[in-house]
Amino acid sequence: MPVEEPPRKRPTAFLRALAYAMELPFILVGGVVIGGGIGWWLDQQAGTLPLLAIMLGLLGFIAGLREILRRIPKNDEKRSEHGDG
Repeated sequence: MPVEEPPRKRPTAFLRALAYAMELPFILVGGVVIGGGIGWWLDQQAGTLPLLAIMLGLLGFIAGLREILRRIPKNDEKRSEHGDG
C-alpha cells in the first residue's frame, strides 16, 4: 500500500519576506537616481553643475529612507495580525 505524503505547504511567509527584502533597495536607490537625474537636468539648464544634482539626490535619499521606514511598521503589524511572527 503506497504511503501518501501530505501536501506541501507553500512557504508564503518566506516568499513574502524575500520579496519585501528585494524591494527595499530599489526604493532607496530609485529615489536617489530620480532626484539626482532631475537635479542634473536642472543643473544643465541653469548652468549650476553639480549643485542641484547633489541637493535633489540627497532629497531623494531622504524620501527613500522615509518610504522604507513607513513600510516597516506596516509589515510588522501585518505579521502580528496573521500570527506569522
